[in-house]
Amino acid sequence: MVVALIIACEVGFWLLLALGLAVRYLLKWRRTSVALLLCEPVLELVLFVVTAIDLRNGAEPGWQHGLAALYIGYTVGYGHYTIRWLDGHAAHRLGGAPKPVGPPRYGMPRARHEGRLWLRTVLAAAVACALLQGAVWYVGDHGDVSSLRAFQWAALRTAGIHGLVALGYLIWPKKAPPQAAEEPRFTSPKESARR
Repeated sequence: MVVALIIACEVGFWLLLALGLAVRYLLKWRRTSVALLLCEPVLELVLFVVTAIDLRNGAEPGWQHGLAALYIGYTVGYGHYTIRWLDGHAAHRLGGAPKPVGPPRYGMPRARHEGRLWLRTVLAAAVACALLQGAVWYVGDHGDVSSLRAFQWAALRTAGIHGLVALGYLIWPKKAPPQAAEEPRFTSPKESARR
């Protein structure tokens, strides 16, 4: 049941996102779009409640409960970032806005960008570990919690590996090729107005 709900939440996330952006840029219904996009956290809440009920009803803690916690953690850490990124591209494709500026590619700006992404991964791992620890305490000595502990370690390992990647960008910043340094950077209308 939990696996089916995780799949339903993932499909629902992308469906609500596509519907919200289509309503915003094709129909120009901004308030309806905001309402649809605000339904996204409700999916995570439903998944959390159903997972807790499943454990309460005596289900043996398994990989599906760990996966549910990782999914919720990812949504907390990266959900808003993903929506904002897709909104920028939808505004460009459907709303006539300028093409969104991508992340920096070279030097310390890239290192800062990777550091911010790593902080999102740390947040996602912390949320997942907290949910998993709550499940461990809830189950207590009455069941096998090794699968929940394994998912905690997976979340921590993911944050650690991503941290090493971000640190690599800080220690060995990628240098821009000479022709890339000379190419003009795309600027948004707001940036052009400031100049």
